[in-house]
Amino acid sequence: MMPLAIDFDNLHTILRSLYSEMMPLCGNMAGVAKGIAGLGALFYVAYRVWQQLARAEPLDVFPLLRPFAIGLAIMFFPTIVLGTINGVMSPVVQGTNQMLQTQTFDMEKYRAEKDLLEYEAMHRNPETAYLVDKKAFDEKLEKLGAFAATDKLGLHVERGMYQLKKIVHNWFRELLELLFLAAALVIDTIRTFFLIVLAILGPIAFAISVWDGFQSSLTQWIGRYLTVYLWLPVADLFSSILARLQVLMLQNDIERLNDPTFIPDGSSTVYIIFMIIGIVGYFCVPTVAKWIVQAGGAGQYGRNVNRFFVSTGQRVAGVAGSVVGNITGQLTGR
Repeated sequence: MMPLAIDFDNLHTILRSLYSEMMPLCGNMAGVAKGIAGLGALFYVAYRVWQQLARAEPLDVFPLLRPFAIGLAIMFFPTIVLGTINGVMSPVVQGTNQMLQTQTFDMEKYRAEKDLLEYEAMHRNPETAYLVDKKAFDEKLEKLGAFAATDKLGLHVERGMYQLKKIVHNWFRELLELLFLAAALVIDTIRTFFLIVLAILGPIAFAISVWDGFQSSLTQWIGRYLTVYLWLPVADLFSSILARLQVLMLQNDIERLNDPTFIPDGSSTVYIIFMIIGIVGYFCVPTVAKWIVQAGGAGQYGRNVNRFFVSTGQRVAGVAGSVVGNITGQLTGR
């Protein structure tokens, strides 16, 4: 079987530290941004003062403070802007991650209990005990006698086919689990890249918003940053829902296995189906995050990103579905 030797939690931690280490680069852009914002503020204030004087109107000072407020935000961008946004949104990330950890722990506990009950159910049934217990298998061979070579060969084939079926199911389940965790890592990696780019170039976006005609750059930057930031909470929330659903399925299986008359078939097809759903669902995270925060002005690029994730999820679902069908058909002989 294929071991899951990759420590995905460590990779996610590395992405968190990468974001923190790249944040000082915002200061390098602050100097350029202050020059752009200062020139824009000069034209902004001069145009409005000249317009009001030409119309013989009293000066309205409050609108003239806008470029100065943006200038202060640029000067202390990592602290005032990024620190405030990250401080407000960090509890959301921590809360959804705590939900995920709780549901995952419950799922692992119930899965171990189900595996034990399934083994006991197979072992207490005389017709299936030899499939899981080597001692029961040897005893059944001794009962056949020395001259029942055909029957012995049949028992070996049945036990071998059962073990092969379990190996294939476990291998494919671990493959889907690897793809599931890899999909989450892809989302987190792209999210971290987008956040770093937005954070480093944020002062430039703020500076451009001082100029007339580009005021929407400020709200667009904030909306996009919040949207990308929410990718991780949305992904964790989706994983929590999926893990909770698997816990309910495991609880139902445990109740059935507690019935002495129930004989399990050792199949994990339903679990595999939900893993495929989870892989496809991860690629819908950007779309769901965009529903929460309407980041106007994302343009064709944002639509291309959402379209890429959706199309990738559809391809993964198609390939995984065909593989599941082929394996199931070969194992069942249908």
